[in-house]
Amino acid sequence: MNHTVRFLIVDDHPLFRQGLVSVIENVRSYKVAAQATTIAEALTLLEQVQVQMALIDISLQQENGLELVKTLKATRPEIQCIVVSMYDEIIYASSALKAGARGYIMKQEAASSLLDAIALVLKGKVYLSPPMRERMLDTLLQPEANDEIEAVKLLSLREMEVLRLLGQGFGVSEIGQTLNLSVKTINVYRDNIRHKLSISDAGALRKFAIKWVKSNER
Repeated sequence: MNHTVRFLIVDDHPLFRQGLVSVIENVRSYKVAAQATTIAEALTLLEQVQVQMALIDISLQQENGLELVKTLKATRPEIQCIVVSMYDEIIYASSALKAGARGYIMKQEAASSLLDAIALVLKGKVYLSPPMRERMLDTLLQPEANDEIEAVKLLSLREMEVLRLLGQGFGVSEIGQTLNLSVKTINVYRDNIRHKLSISDAGALRKFAIKWVKSNER
């Protein structure tokens, strides 16, 4: 087959982008046609070049890469999106698929796993790691077992990140420093989480967060 698959890479870390380019272009029929660091830059480039696949990071400076995935699903459905992220697949893969991604792979995975993901998505299938695929199947088979934990899917990406850090034992000020946000903003996120999950107070929220993080470690 002589058809060349053209890629857009959206990631704000130059060294990682270079690594992706090297991995992708090591395959004769693959070519990186464009690289972007922001959502706006990516959309502008897509007016100038044609691509069949986009590899998108979740964290793009102050932007959420899943917003780009949603936009492409709505406006450019012919472009297949794979999220390539440092964020834990267990926590974020479901949100990525819901946004319109066809695959989710963590940055620490081997280059061969990325190529496997690309090949599978190009065949019209969805790529998740074997443990994540098994976990999702278990959830479908036992939907009533973790209703409380599954309610976390109501949260935004940033709210899930705050919840994860709470469950790992970080205080509000530490979370603010980690996410480069003010304490006031973190408190707003924390209140939003409580309301969405119907949790009464901050103490109960922390207990829930610890339980949620532990459940994702299994």
